[in-house]
Amino acid sequence: MTKRMIIGLTGASGSIYALTLLHVLAELDWQVELVMSLTGEKVFAYETGIERAAFPKNVHIHENTNLFSSLASGSYRTSGMVVIPCSMNTLGLMATGTGDHLLARAAQVTLKERRPLVVVPREMPYNIIHLENMLRLARAGATIMPASPGFYHHPKEIQDLINHVVGRVLDQFGIEHTLFQRWSGL
Repeated sequence: MTKRMIIGLTGASGSIYALTLLHVLAELDWQVELVMSLTGEKVFAYETGIERAAFPKNVHIHENTNLFSSLASGSYRTSGMVVIPCSMNTLGLMATGTGDHLLARAAQVTLKERRPLVVVPREMPYNIIHLENMLRLARAGATIMPASPGFYHHPKEIQDLINHVVGRVLDQFGIEHTLFQRWSGL
């Protein structure tokens, strides 16, 4: 398995999910190919207080305007892509196969290469356009995973809820973790 993951970071609130995923992948010695929308980078800095220079060392940042990036080609092997958090704007671009930026292009490449694409929408409520775009992406092979944590593991703090969502994302790639206690029945 290629231990290389593409992370797309958009302007939806919920940067803590991306930050947690970046740190977990660093601990697991995964290479991260990060592409951020302009608004995504600003929201990330606003919500976390972290600028791009302080990202973990395993993170390679690709400029969203660089369509000559390795992420724009299917010959660049990765284990897949996670868009976390995903704005409805970016979700719409991915669902229609449009957009003149790298984040949407990398998602299209991930789908065409039949690699896992996990989309974590964070906005709410959904309107019919959002739902139809999610359905279109799901039909194309993406996994839609709204940031909806479970509570059966008896979370004590916010990080427990975040870890549950991030752990479920990692499950989609078969990546072992101990971020939450799994359900084992009553």
